[in-house]
Amino acid sequence: MLTMSTAYWCLLIAALLPYLWTAVAKASGQRYDNRDPRGWQARQDNPRSIAASAAHLNAFEAFAPFAAGVIGARMNGVATEWIAVLSLAFVVFRVLHGAFYIARKPALRSVAWALGFVCAVALLVLAALAAT
Repeated sequence: MLTMSTAYWCLLIAALLPYLWTAVAKASGQRYDNRDPRGWQARQDNPRSIAASAAHLNAFEAFAPFAAGVIGARMNGVATEWIAVLSLAFVVFRVLHGAFYIARKPALRSVAWALGFVCAVALLVLAALAAT
């Protein structure tokens, strides 16, 4: 049985994903320069570093609506199972999104992005419906 603990662990994983992708970007580029991290990234020409940096930024963008959806759904009494299942699916799709970004698989990346987005929107919609 899935619990809210599952959803909260998913929140933690989703919050940490941007840092995973930035670690990949730093490990894939030329020698990392901590004195000018943004300038360093802008100078990279390694496709893996560029893609991982893009996945890093996109992971930050995706986190806020997901977190709001989980918290809003919980606050408004949405069934725990729905919150947990949508949270797990979101994390799976976001991990796949980053992996496909780095692997340079744009069609699969877009599908993973869209499915993760649907999970976040579903949480927000369920929260809104439960609030009325």
